[in-house]
Amino acid sequence: MSTENLVQQDAIAKLKEMIDAMDIGMLGSYPVETGYMHAVPMSRQEVDDEGAIWFLFSNESDSYAHFEQQDKATLLYSDINKYSFLSINGHAVVSRDKERIEKYWNKMMEGWFDKGKDDPRIRVLKIVPSEAHYWDNKSNKLITLIKVAAGALTGQKADTGRQGDLDF
Repeated sequence: MSTENLVQQDAIAKLKEMIDAMDIGMLGSYPVETGYMHAVPMSRQEVDDEGAIWFLFSNESDSYAHFEQQDKATLLYSDINKYSFLSINGHAVVSRDKERIEKYWNKMMEGWFDKGKDDPRIRVLKIVPSEAHYWDNKSNKLITLIKVAAGALTGQKADTGRQGDLDF
């Protein structure tokens, strides 16, 4: 696996490409009581031009309570079919931004917020990445495993993809 570290706009483009392809990731918050990550699955609403990842969530959630204590956040994404993975550390910004709620509102949200867009529990969550690392294969899992096996048999290094840091 080759290393390809990306910076600025290239890093943001890679982040957006991977998150858009995977959509649902694990959002980690850090309760002060334990210090261990508490993770829940979340579907992103958007990755913006600055690389921030946006969500809608409830002020009744454990994640909300944890972000009230500290803004430390981790996002973990994986696509096991493509053998691609993404790890993001950053900080959370929570708001009641009405414009963002309007922008991100869709039918799926109605299942979570039965009072509609004006539900007092709705919060906007913005994760601002501080650091990220990706693993991205050039082919699917099966082809990658075949390349690795062939490399083991021939003694040649298999080209299984790339990995690197994303610096914003």
